[in-house]
Amino acid sequence: MRTFIAIELPETIRESLAATQEKLKAAQADVKWVEKNNIHLTLKFLGEVNEEQIEKISTVLSKITLSNPAYQAKISSLGGFPKIQYPRVIWAGIETGDAETKNIAKNIEESLEKLGFPKENRPFASHITLGRTRSSKRQKKLAESLDKLQNEFENTESFKVGKITLFKSQLSPKGPTYQAIKEFSLINA
Repeated sequence: MRTFIAIELPETIRESLAATQEKLKAAQADVKWVEKNNIHLTLKFLGEVNEEQIEKISTVLSKITLSNPAYQAKISSLGGFPKIQYPRVIWAGIETGDAETKNIAKNIEESLEKLGFPKENRPFASHITLGRTRSSKRQKKLAESLDKLQNEFENTESFKVGKITLFKSQLSPKGPTYQAIKEFSLINA
């Protein structure tokens, strides 16, 4: 099964980010937008794993969450990878809670590397993917909209990160469907 590890976001945060997506859709660029219910913060994409690996991954995640406390996070920026002028990925960034999120992601990366999962080539960035461009159609207009919104982006309310979740992803022509396999509570969650 295709899996990833993520931080789920509260409904109010997903609604706020969906409203931001709606503003960006006005650019009419060729973007595959993440469905509101699928918006999350990915800590590690694992790809295809089997049941035996799920048990080992669960053991690792249990250990990690037992050594990391719950914390507050806040989304406070918008941007695009690799550059805002040519965004392939449109994202919302975490400021408050960034260090804690990066620490958990680092723990996951290092622990899962010992189980044979390849290490990411790029450094981890605490971000929430809102959409991915499919072509350069109206990309300049999208970049302008993103730049304008970036300057007037209102911080969402802060939210508590109290758990991490191991998800399975099922792909279909309608888009991916995510299902939680197991949740792991942080200390004092």
